[in-house]
Amino acid sequence: MTGLRVRRATPADFSAVARLTVAAYEADGQLKGEHGYGVVLADVATRAESGEVLVAVDGATDGVLGSVTFVLPGTPYAELSGPGEAEFRMLAVDPAAQGRGVGAALVEACLSRAAARGCSAVVICVRGGLAEAAHRLYERLGFVRTPERDWSPLPGVDLLGLRRELPGPS
Repeated sequence: MTGLRVRRATPADFSAVARLTVAAYEADGQLKGEHGYGVVLADVATRAESGEVLVAVDGATDGVLGSVTFVLPGTPYAELSGPGEAEFRMLAVDPAAQGRGVGAALVEACLSRAAARGCSAVVICVRGGLAEAAHRLYERLGFVRTPERDWSPLPGVDLLGLRRELPGPS
């Protein structure tokens, strides 16, 4: 993770975030036969209004390498989170930057934000049958399947629920 920094996205980052998010989802096969989700992914300004869009940037160039949207329950982008939980959505790493620890740095930033807000867990959903690198990352970082939270926003799009408990206050 040397040379990476995670910070809140600024409006100047939004076009880069939109580009890399759509590119990452396309590279992972997640936009095949999609029904407008690419437009949702590219609308970074709307996400930033109701959540916290974070970017991982190259420490030397400040170039955006990845992005994630951190949300709390009851906000427009929250899908799974309930009381005491946080959630993140739309984690994406520029295909050219994969393997540099970008995804892990973004997940760790979300876990830290959730803990700082007193949350007991972080929940996410990941597309079943796709995004194998994401599945491995989440498992490595302590997320466990919660089948009772699986759901499908559209026919043929199966989302698997995952949850990571956070340590209690010390």
